[in-house]
Amino acid sequence: METRFTHLLGLDVPIMQAPIGSAAGPELAAAVANAGALGSVTGWVAPPASAAALVRAVLQLTDKPISVNFRSDLESHSHIDAVLDSGAELIHLFWGDPTPYAARVHGGGAKLLCTVVDADEAKQALDAGADVLIAQGWEAGGHVRGTLTTLALVPTVVDLAGPVPVLAAGGVADGRALAAMLVLGASGVVMGTRFVASDESKAHAEYKKALTSARQTETLYVADLFDVGWPNAPHRVLRNSTVRRWEAAGRASPGARPNEGAIVAHRQDGSAIPTYGAPLPTIGLTGNIEALAQYAGQSVERVTEVLPAREIIEVTMRQAREALAGREAFWLPNDDS
Repeated sequence: METRFTHLLGLDVPIMQAPIGSAAGPELAAAVANAGALGSVTGWVAPPASAAALVRAVLQLTDKPISVNFRSDLESHSHIDAVLDSGAELIHLFWGDPTPYAARVHGGGAKLLCTVVDADEAKQALDAGADVLIAQGWEAGGHVRGTLTTLALVPTVVDLAGPVPVLAAGGVADGRALAAMLVLGASGVVMGTRFVASDESKAHAEYKKALTSARQTETLYVADLFDVGWPNAPHRVLRNSTVRRWEAAGRASPGARPNEGAIVAHRQDGSAIPTYGAPLPTIGLTGNIEALAQYAGQSVERVTEVLPAREIIEVTMRQAREALAGREAFWLPNDDS
C-alpha cells in the first residue's frame, strides 16, 4: 500500500509506531521497522550519549529507517547532534515550535517529522520545513497538547499540507481506523496504545494486561494529574486507583492531592517514582504497578491481546484492505424504480 508517506521514507506500509516513551526500546522499534513500518524511540529522556547509544542499538537490529523523538520545548540541540552522528535519519519533534531545530536536522541529512494539534501549529511546522506532519487528535493516549478530535483535525491539516505527507494520530488501533484516515486524506497513521501491548514493548506485564481488558470509557484526559517530572502537560490515562482517589477527593490541585509525595514504585537502579509521577510502568519496576500512570488512548477497547509487532502490522493492513475493498457494502444501492 503505497502513499506519499511510504514513498518518501521507503516503507512498505503506512504505519508509524508512536514513540511511547520508555516502553519503546530497540527491540520494538526494530521489529516494527523490519515489518515494513516506521519504528520509533524516545531520545529526550536520557543524556545525549545515552540517546546516541539507543539509536546505535536499534540500527544493530535493522537496516531500515527509524524515528527518534524529541520535545521542542526542551534544549535538544546536543541530543539531536548526538543521534544524527549515530546514524539517525528521521527526527520527530513535538510539544512546541520546531523552528529552532529544523536547519540542524536538515543540515545533518535527516528528515523532520512534526506533531501538530491545530492549524496554527501545522502552518508553523510547514514554515519550518517539516517533511512529514503528524496530526494528533484529542483521543490519543499519553501526552496530548490539543483538544481537537482526529476526525476534525486531519482534513484541516491535509488541506494545509499540500504535497507534504500527513499522518493521523489518536484513536487508531486497527485497520478500519487506518482505512478511515486514508479516506480523509492522510498518508498513514501513528499507533501508540496498540504497540504498547506488543510482545516487544518494554511496558510492564500488568500495564499490558490493563490495556487489553480496558473499556474506552475508562480513559481520562486530564491537565495536571501525573505531572511529577513533566508539569503542565495534559495527558490521557486509564482510570486506576490513583485516578479514582484523586477524583473522590474532588480533583484536588497539585500540592493538595491524596498521598502527595508518597513513593509508589522503584526502578531497577533503586530510584523512586512518587504518586503522580509521569513515568509509565515498565519491565523491572517494583511496587504498586497498578497505581502508576497507565497511558492509553480511546482506541484501547480494540486492543484485546498482546501480539508481536509484526503481527499487529499484518493484521492492521489486512483489515484496512478489507475495509477499503468492501466499503460499498455499507452503502444503499441506487434505486430508480
